[in-house]
Amino acid sequence: MSESAKQEAVRASVAGVSDPELGRTLGELKMLQAVDVDGDNVRVTIDLPMHAYPSEDQLCAAVMSAVNNAASDVGEVTVNFEHRVRGQESGGDLGLRVKNIIAVGSGKGGVGTRTVAAALAYGLKHFGSSVGLMDADVYGPSIPHLVGVEGQPAIKEVPTQDGRTVERMVPNEANGVKVMSMGFMVPAEQAVIWRGPMLHKALMQFLAQTDWGELDYLIIDMPPGTGDVALTLSQAVGIAGAVVVCTPQEVALLDAVKAIGMFRQVKIPVLGMVENMTGDIFGRGGAKAKAEAMKVPFLGEVPAIADIREKGDAGRLSSLYDDASPARESLLQVCQRTAIEVAKQVVDQPSMPQLEIL
Repeated sequence: MSESAKQEAVRASVAGVSDPELGRTLGELKMLQAVDVDGDNVRVTIDLPMHAYPSEDQLCAAVMSAVNNAASDVGEVTVNFEHRVRGQESGGDLGLRVKNIIAVGSGKGGVGTRTVAAALAYGLKHFGSSVGLMDADVYGPSIPHLVGVEGQPAIKEVPTQDGRTVERMVPNEANGVKVMSMGFMVPAEQAVIWRGPMLHKALMQFLAQTDWGELDYLIIDMPPGTGDVALTLSQAVGIAGAVVVCTPQEVALLDAVKAIGMFRQVKIPVLGMVENMTGDIFGRGGAKAKAEAMKVPFLGEVPAIADIREKGDAGRLSSLYDDASPARESLLQVCQRTAIEVAKQVVDQPSMPQLEIL
């Protein structure tokens, strides 16, 4: 078989391989980047749609099998993976250069939404993505404390396409993640007492007047409950999806159901549920059962262990991904499942959902 014929046979065979995470063929997903043939040797390059892809070994084995099935005279087979986060450029109307915006919310306070949001940001960064973290809880901004950063953001002048310059806030950086929060603007002991329009204006400033740069993911920590923030975000930007956090006990699950209903009503896809504080005190498995009942993905459990609280209190939440951290594997799984669900939304919904006013 000639090299060109072998190349075409291999390309056709590999294009028919089903991705184990996204459930569609590499050809349909446009993940087959290149097939190079040099004599009997074949090199295949696969373009993965995220850094946090969990099934490289399984996909590699399937691709190698497809190559060997395509031609009998194949020698060495090499499979290369390249990682490039796909997204829908969800903040284009506001000038944001963000591929995917993820909202992290809950139906009630006290379930650890902020901790999960910050851990998700650091986990996606751990895998190699560029990540921002926006604290949308104007009334109780605690993200700065969790990540160990303070101080008012600097102001810089940014050129526009029409030749003008505009002022933009520069987000603070905490261990490689860009962070913006009302906590940077007001003293810790000062309460923010605002009506809805002022809240809306602040959120729009965080989105449109912050120089986020180019991001693979912008994680937005939502305030507890259902209300103005979800409406503002759904009208202002395209949200790739929402992660709903809850603890295992029934009283928390009742409120999580309301949060899922809210996101669905404003046309924000629900990426899945995370069960936080799993363990002896609150029990285990309640969120997984509720996710199955509501037909939403279950993204994983985060154990109720002292290490998470201690590192959050010390402003060192990023160190949860150190090799010795007992929370590391659970959090990495949550990050991988979230990234997979985001990628599914990109594949299945080429245009972002728009809010319908009922």
